[in-house]
Amino acid sequence: MMNKRTFLKYGSLAGGALLLSPLVAWGKRLTPYHLLEEDAFKLPDLPYDFNALEPHIDETTMRTHHGKHHAGYVANLNKAVAGSRFAGVTSLRKLMPMIAAADTAVRNNGGGHFNHSLFWKILTPKTGTQPSEELAKAINSTFGSMDAMKEQLMQAAKTRFGSGWAWLSVDKTGKLFISSTANQDNPLMYQVVEEKGYPILGIDVWEHAYYLKYKNLRGDYLQAVWNVLNWEEISKQFRVGNHPFVIWPELDAYHDVMSATFHPMEEGNLAPIKARSAELAAGAKVVAKSNFPARFDNGGIRSTVKQLQKDSAALHKLIQKGTDDTSITTALTALHDVFHNIIGMCMEEEH
Repeated sequence: MMNKRTFLKYGSLAGGALLLSPLVAWGKRLTPYHLLEEDAFKLPDLPYDFNALEPHIDETTMRTHHGKHHAGYVANLNKAVAGSRFAGVTSLRKLMPMIAAADTAVRNNGGGHFNHSLFWKILTPKTGTQPSEELAKAINSTFGSMDAMKEQLMQAAKTRFGSGWAWLSVDKTGKLFISSTANQDNPLMYQVVEEKGYPILGIDVWEHAYYLKYKNLRGDYLQAVWNVLNWEEISKQFRVGNHPFVIWPELDAYHDVMSATFHPMEEGNLAPIKARSAELAAGAKVVAKSNFPARFDNGGIRSTVKQLQKDSAALHKLIQKGTDDTSITTALTALHDVFHNIIGMCMEEEH
């Protein structure tokens, strides 16, 4: 079983700047994603100057692309979600799978926000970045070589008719794949696209991404973009795409409730857990009955999930009985440890 120190070692791999909050400590808010969770619908700053990618991508294009196009998607997304069934959803990563084909405004503008937020991060003025050992191994295993992967990705980008994106993504089994989508769709829109997964590299082939400098020569632009890809960031995204919360949405949903009840308890506030203990118990039941991802489907994890279900139900009964606060605190703390044991075992399976 993974101890706390080992969990932090693995967990910190999935944290990072810009697109997601890092893991801060064992027992603290667990947000191991590399996309903004709490400020999802705000325009992110570029992590470099507007002219930093020259001569490959010019300053004028970057200023217009970021300050006009991306900013427009953010503004329109906020308008689209207001008063809708998406109101209250602040995580781009969680918004994407919720979008159906008929959700036109959220689909276009939410996709535009997600896609560009990733795009800025996987570009860099830094030269010589390299994929991690894990990602390099996955690329070689899937495509045969980095050159072969590049050829397939460039072909997907070149042949995307009209506006859209070319993607390198990781599916729920951990396998890489290349795809392209129209407009602002992406592989995380599970209800919209056929090839589903977590995108780790996206190349924008809308004309506004390149026309000022490259005119109609999309191929020249694609070769230029390749020169400024940030393989350190793409490697981080690869680890994110393999995280249990990304692969196992039922466990992720349980985490949302756990986080919203455990951390207030740490500050002496038991009102959230008293109000949501039934929801926590129901969530544990959903996890236990869910389709376990194949890589996590083993006796140890299944047994610990059963313990999670049992202890969540027991905590709810304690609260129903009006048990004293000390007993509730003890029970929730123990339940929190069981939950983290599941995450730790899942991460061990990843490594």
